[in-house]
Amino acid sequence: MVNVSRVALAVVTVVALMVGGCVVDALRVPGTDGVAAKLAEWGRSHGFNAEVTWLEKELYLRNQPALGGEPPGGIPAAAGTVAQAAGSAALPSTPMPPLSGETALPGEGSWQTVVTAHGKPAVQVAALRPDDRHTSFVVGVLRMDPTLVRGELRPGTTDPGGRWSAPSSLTPAERNDVAVAFNGGFRLTDPSRPGYYSQGRTVSRLVDGEASLVLRADGTADVGRWNQEVRMAPGVVSVRQNLVPLVDGGQLNPTCATGGTKEWGTTIGQTAFIHRSGFGVTASGVEVYVAGPALSVCTLGRILQDAGVVRGMELDINPDWVSGAYFHPQTSGPPRGFKLFPDEKVSPQHYLQASSRDWFAWFTR
Repeated sequence: MVNVSRVALAVVTVVALMVGGCVVDALRVPGTDGVAAKLAEWGRSHGFNAEVTWLEKELYLRNQPALGGEPPGGIPAAAGTVAQAAGSAALPSTPMPPLSGETALPGEGSWQTVVTAHGKPAVQVAALRPDDRHTSFVVGVLRMDPTLVRGELRPGTTDPGGRWSAPSSLTPAERNDVAVAFNGGFRLTDPSRPGYYSQGRTVSRLVDGEASLVLRADGTADVGRWNQEVRMAPGVVSVRQNLVPLVDGGQLNPTCATGGTKEWGTTIGQTAFIHRSGFGVTASGVEVYVAGPALSVCTLGRILQDAGVVRGMELDINPDWVSGAYFHPQTSGPPRGFKLFPDEKVSPQHYLQASSRDWFAWFTR
């Protein structure tokens, strides 16, 4: 699908030129974000959120993802697979189920180990088609053993901005231990007003009932409705909220196809098939990230369910922000990064430089 931010580029540029100098200011934002993304974000931050969203919807209607067909070359094998010394009770080898009513393509839904720790599989990935209509696209699913990796919420230079002890990029000291990195949620200035708490500071008020990705001091993650399944406790080090729960009690949110801005934000719409990402936890605590193209809110939730998630949430959308990566340390220099799915626009090297938006990093223990 064509990048939905590009439709905003010309309009936001014209508006910025009218107010003088704002294009320059927008492009000076640190990080590897593209020109279209930076200008669209400037527009959203300066009172043009509705206009940018409308333009994105118009472009989507003219460039909807293709129906039918098969992925070019079939289901891709994961790059950077590694041999595992032992099996894993935490990460069983049972493949994810194929599309409803479809026969799985070779390799579809099969788990492949891409990061090990202490001779055990710490991170595994699988690839599958998003639904029985958009069959030429591939979505990536990544799962992590919480006993072998630990997670951290990292700040962006703009979102949330300010001074933090945690860096906004992977530091040289961290590059031998980083296993996974992926995007956060909607901008904190989004009309849905997602909550954000980290390092003892509340940047954006935490809202009761909102879907919340909670990280504890021991590096494990949980997801749930704020002040219901999850709440503030001495061991909580960060909380990132975004919209309402997508999967709760193992059940898909019934508003995934019918809800509006209250449930799914002022976006291109929950039924649009675009790049989306989500995160959840299984009953045993395994941590799951899903990302890919041609996803609606419902199909994102269904894939989380199929991966065993009992509580899950949507994170961000749009090709400019959906970015899942895993890493291998190198004998010298930065780690080698691998994209989670073929149509991923954001390079894994994005996380080696200061990011304008908040993000998550997982490290081997």
